[in-house]
Amino acid sequence: MMKELLKELCLIDGVSGDEKDVRDRITALIDGYCEWRIDPLGSLICFKKGRRSPEKKLMICAHMDEVGFIITYIRADGTLSFGEVGGIDPSVIIGRQVTVRSSITGEKLYGVVGATAVHNLSKDEREKAPKTDSLYIDIGAEDREAAEKLVAQGDCAYFVSDFTELGERRIKAKAIDDRAGCAMMIEMIRGEIEYDTWFVFNVQEEIGLRGSTASAFAVAPDFAIVLESTTAADIEGSSGAKRVCELGKGPVVSFMDRSTMYDRELYRLAFDIAAGNGIPCQTKSVVAGGNDAGAIHISGKGVRTVAVSLPCRYLHSPSCVIEYADMENALALVKILAERIHGL
Repeated sequence: MMKELLKELCLIDGVSGDEKDVRDRITALIDGYCEWRIDPLGSLICFKKGRRSPEKKLMICAHMDEVGFIITYIRADGTLSFGEVGGIDPSVIIGRQVTVRSSITGEKLYGVVGATAVHNLSKDEREKAPKTDSLYIDIGAEDREAAEKLVAQGDCAYFVSDFTELGERRIKAKAIDDRAGCAMMIEMIRGEIEYDTWFVFNVQEEIGLRGSTASAFAVAPDFAIVLESTTAADIEGSSGAKRVCELGKGPVVSFMDRSTMYDRELYRLAFDIAAGNGIPCQTKSVVAGGNDAGAIHISGKGVRTVAVSLPCRYLHSPSCVIEYADMENALALVKILAERIHGL
């Protein structure tokens, strides 16, 4: 069941540059269903044989990495300064429980993110949003010497977040961006497909589309379908275009974001398929964000690219929320789209 697969993947830690555990689990799940290799940056490049070999090459991709933190300095009192890995709003960090993966002990250490006590803030500081460089991780060490026996600069830290079903339709977890895309690709690889297809599980999307820059060059596709998650702001107080997209209204097919102008024929094709097959589908009402398509569509000789995303509340936080039906509908859309692309 794809929900159980999503749960398994979301509970694995893997910030940008530290995706090995995620990749190891994915390779175990797809081994024997396709040919695969790991490129020098760490992306997993897979070739799945279909019933037919097309003239042009299609690549479907998602990224394995999640947002998180990296330890930058050990302070005199034993607390840890850190930097963001990927874009995270500092307001969702304070007070959160995290784990630090120790390169010294090989173990996970629990900690909490702390901030300057409110009574020690000036009036101006209290009225401003916090900055990451004013925060720290408390792992319970008495001083720097004690902390240095447990943690080293460059170690990664992760949100602690259970995989939780909210009501009958929705799911809360960390790393849904983009383990949901990875789960959908695993489902396709483990099933039957009509045409030979390349599937790529990319690294380092959250810090500048680095994995996809290299993997797209290596695969050299003619077409690409990028699977992603995108911000939904469909809550009370948001209206019109500011809602961006909405949970429960199906996958999101974008016409443009900050890094890509998507192929217009593929954009229209996705909506035609959705309408013809009773699949709910929507677009984004703002031009914002970006994903691996930004690197892929300008790779090599140029790649005709479309993105299919899940609407997700509270993106880049420990509590991403999606509607499971949107994920099922996204997979249904992508399966048909992957076949129809070869008729263009």
